[in-house]
Amino acid sequence: MPFIPHTKADVDAMLTAIDVDNISQLFDEIPAHLQVDELALAEGMNEVQVTRFMNERAPNIAAGSCFIGAGAYEHHIPAAVWDITARGEFYSAYTPYQAEASQGTLQLIYEYQTIMCRLLGLDVSNASMYDGATALVESALMAVRIKRGKARRILVPTNIHPIHRKVLENFLPRQNITLEEVPYCSEQGRVLPEAFDAIDPEGIAAIIILQPNFFGVLEDVDVLATKAKAMDALTIAYVNPLAMSLLKEPGAWGDAGVDIACGEGQPLGIPLASGGPYFGFMCCRKQHVRQMPGRIVGRTQDEQGREGYVLTLQAREQHIRRSKATSNICTNQGLMVTAATIYMSILGAQGLRDTAIASHNNAMHLLAELEKLPGVKSKFSGENFHEFVIDLPKPVNEVIEAMSAQGLQAGFPVLGNGLLVCVTETKTEHDINNYVAAMRDCLA
Repeated sequence: MPFIPHTKADVDAMLTAIDVDNISQLFDEIPAHLQVDELALAEGMNEVQVTRFMNERAPNIAAGSCFIGAGAYEHHIPAAVWDITARGEFYSAYTPYQAEASQGTLQLIYEYQTIMCRLLGLDVSNASMYDGATALVESALMAVRIKRGKARRILVPTNIHPIHRKVLENFLPRQNITLEEVPYCSEQGRVLPEAFDAIDPEGIAAIIILQPNFFGVLEDVDVLATKAKAMDALTIAYVNPLAMSLLKEPGAWGDAGVDIACGEGQPLGIPLASGGPYFGFMCCRKQHVRQMPGRIVGRTQDEQGREGYVLTLQAREQHIRRSKATSNICTNQGLMVTAATIYMSILGAQGLRDTAIASHNNAMHLLAELEKLPGVKSKFSGENFHEFVIDLPKPVNEVIEAMSAQGLQAGFPVLGNGLLVCVTETKTEHDINNYVAAMRDCLA
């Protein structure tokens, strides 16, 4: 309970009224092995530790067992995030068409846009998209519109998330847009600038730059962004938002920054929930705002000088002619945006940065320990954020099955016999040691 107002006299009076000697008798149906000494939680444990303490005692929940990332990440979410998000004012709120009846929702979206612009170093943010994959598609379509349809080639790194590639392939060719893949270096795991040398720059609308890429490797974004500008192409950054609290923001990449930044917002307070729902984010430079899909909330004043919030830009088919709409993807994942805004507000800039640093350090610690095992080595030499790929001396699916039998979700199979492993701030030293020991047993 957040707050218990009863004094000892109140408690004694209630116990007397129901003819019970003490509070413990009210919980006598709980098996003894599940009961915890109340002093066990009174030694200065923080919320993360208390949550972990309780999860370890819950049936069918193996705390610290998940090492799968690949686009869906397990981070600690403060209890206040969803306690506030689930309040009726937010939980039952719908699209804020009527500003006079939706000031709370509009202000929250305005705060979300402000935070995302600061996080990504760009001028404008919309009020979110379906998910990261569709945000990337919308960014590509937006780039073609900015080029007035005269350039219809999109360069895509080969080390992009395979699901994102499929979504791009499903949407863009239908719009007569050509996708062309840019190879990555098999040693470093990232795209090298010389990969663009053999590409004809004619008709390129945009180049997609990942940070980090699907393998968790950090790209040399400054060089790639500068290369894209030299080819007279727009730049689209697809980023992990949590990583942006630690790394250089897309608005500062290269000589002039990127034109559009997008990504998946799940790391920002959205729990792993059997595939979603998640939400996509998108930011851009001010000169491109008229081509941005979705809607934008702005702050204004009424006739009496009182501050208020309104839908400033609504380039959607529900508000204007379908033929003029920038996008027919109109549903805003409002509840997810609410949770993300509260999450980022609670953690603050330093909290997000600390989470990113802890995740990176844990990942590098696990990688170093795994490389001590016979036959295990890092797949790439490039620097990683909080995911990495290891080559295994045994078939990867056999290892995943064997680790699963020990209660561990070992990772995601990639590149033949490679295993993509993710580590976040939720993993303790015990979790890491347990993973290494299990891997050692599986490979023995």
